Amino acid sequence: MNPTSRTAPYGAWESPVDARTAAAHDGRPDFPGFVGEEVWWTEPRPAEGGRRALVRRLADGTVDTPLPAPWNVRTRVIEYGGRAWTGGTGPSGTLIVFADFADQRLYAYEPAAADAVPRPLTPVSAVGDGLRWADPQLHLDRGEVWCVLEEFTGDGPLDLRRVLVAVPLDGSAADSRDAVRELSDDTHRFVTAPRLSPDGRQAVWIAWDHPRMPWDGTELRLAEVAADGTFGPARTILGGPAESVAQAEWAADGTLLAAADRTGWWNLHRVDPATGAAVNLCPRDEEFAGPAWQMGARWFAPLDSGTVAVLHGRGAQRLGILEPATGELADVPGPWSEWTGPLASSGTRVIGVAASARTSFEVVELDTCTGHSRVVGAAHEDIVDPAFVPEPAERVFTGPGGREIHAQVYPPRNPGFTAPEGELPPYVVWVHGGPTSRTPLVLDLEVAYFTSRGIGVVEVNHGGSTGYGRAYRERLRGQWGVVDVADCAAVAEALAAEGTADRARLAIRGGSAGGWTSAASLTTTDVYACGVIRYPLLDLTGWAAGGETHDFESQYLDSLVGSWAEVPDLYRERSPITHADRLTVPFLLLQGTDDVICRPVQCERFLDRIAGRGIPHAYLLFEGEGHGFRREDSLITSLEAELALYGQVLGFTPPGVPPLELGK
Repeated sequence: MNPTSRTAPYGAWESPVDARTAAAHDGRPDFPGFVGEEVWWTEPRPAEGGRRALVRRLADGTVDTPLPAPWNVRTRVIEYGGRAWTGGTGPSGTLIVFADFADQRLYAYEPAAADAVPRPLTPVSAVGDGLRWADPQLHLDRGEVWCVLEEFTGDGPLDLRRVLVAVPLDGSAADSRDAVRELSDDTHRFVTAPRLSPDGRQAVWIAWDHPRMPWDGTELRLAEVAADGTFGPARTILGGPAESVAQAEWAADGTLLAAADRTGWWNLHRVDPATGAAVNLCPRDEEFAGPAWQMGARWFAPLDSGTVAVLHGRGAQRLGILEPATGELADVPGPWSEWTGPLASSGTRVIGVAASARTSFEVVELDTCTGHSRVVGAAHEDIVDPAFVPEPAERVFTGPGGREIHAQVYPPRNPGFTAPEGELPPYVVWVHGGPTSRTPLVLDLEVAYFTSRGIGVVEVNHGGSTGYGRAYRERLRGQWGVVDVADCAAVAEALAAEGTADRARLAIRGGSAGGWTSAASLTTTDVYACGVIRYPLLDLTGWAAGGETHDFESQYLDSLVGSWAEVPDLYRERSPITHADRLTVPFLLLQGTDDVICRPVQCERFLDRIAGRGIPHAYLLFEGEGHGFRREDSLITSLEAELALYGQVLGFTPPGVPPLELGK
């Protein structure tokens, strides 16, 4: 105990981690890649309207942002987006191709050119939500960029098609959709990851159809490529309805590699393009890939030497170098406990994004010749004194039926304060989105915002989360709103039973699918004193029958709940809106006006159901925000409102936070 610390109730501690500090460092660098000797990636800029900035590190170590605001390198393909840029070096120097969020067009950008102004490569469509492009692959020798095209054919969210296309780099398609060459047909609803073999004679890509999600089952498709660049008839060589192929790449020697979960874990395989025969290169009960929520994800990257850089692990993934001939896997040393893709390679160099419980996500480069790793971008800085950062513990709890539940516990921590003797801290259960996702154990100033004030946080990777094998993530099949709710409650009650948390001061919060779990928990259990529901799904019937979401997840509920045609009553029974009359505790509802995944109409219907029932609540609607908040002012307001709610309900006065008016 610090002899100079003051005594104050949990939740009332003063902290240097204010909402502005947490908001300014929200998000992480993403989609790193090599362009010649340079390294490029994208970074969030909450203070610049939440745009994604394109950043580069030059060969001399200089880091800059060549495209100023308002350029926003972000694609809306499948609404969750993905890789939105690619680059290469040609006779005229560096060429970058990127999608801009404002109009979703592809642009070509030559930073060394005299004018250095991006020029459009694709047209704007007046139909529906237009034309969108993702996962670009630059083919300078062909004068093209290959990518996924999502093309709306009508005004509805489901009126669209997706194909692989080749966009000419000369700008001839800037005003003409007809100048975009289609590589694949639209037989499949979803396509991604076009990859051309080193000899230019074959191409592979990944495809799947409703009602499957990409972690349920996908197909690795292959076609012969003619001299004029056209594709021959395609065939499936790997995968199917019950096997997920998450990624496929060609090695420099023409070997085809793919991550598939036929063993129950995404393992790396060598695939015979002629027969589809697959050899597991490193059989382990570990994940060598993950859920494809975004297009362009890469969990492994072949190296010129014949080895493969891979991300692998149970739960947290680490970077290793795999020798395919022997199956030997050597992990890369360093202080990072959590690596994330996409990985990229060039010669002997590998680049990825990594973090730890003490450091935020950084862009890290590995030289496989020397074994030396170094931070080359978004280097972590101790924005606040590390003494105010929580010391987390990875835990495995026991759930109903004795099942394992993975979680991360962040106790309150502040060197300047202690709680009164005998007082137990309030705890908030954080539920991730997806629900097929996973919360990494890394430094998060949003977590520290609460723990440094005396509020504990526990992140629950409930049944259905990825990172623990197919069986773990399929616990949620047909059981959404049951398993996730029960797992979160089991963790919260276990913390109370062991004396870590105050049983009377438990809360729950989550966004998207986590918002669903939070709302379902508040309406079907008596575990929590209050909750924060962020951009949630609240009415399954609206998704299934009313078209109140986007195409990518429009049939996701078939696996999470069951077929709407077969079990419509179950859709109503599981929905939090159905049980709004059971809600007895205060809550905060947060929503963006422009969210097309979980639409504001669901929040409005839910509020109508509780109207006049005397339940204290607040509803904050953020203009211009979509699914998840990106702007600094939105992040600040939502964090402060959340803390104010906890103060009012859990019995403390958080210093320096505007009061939250709770209506009834």
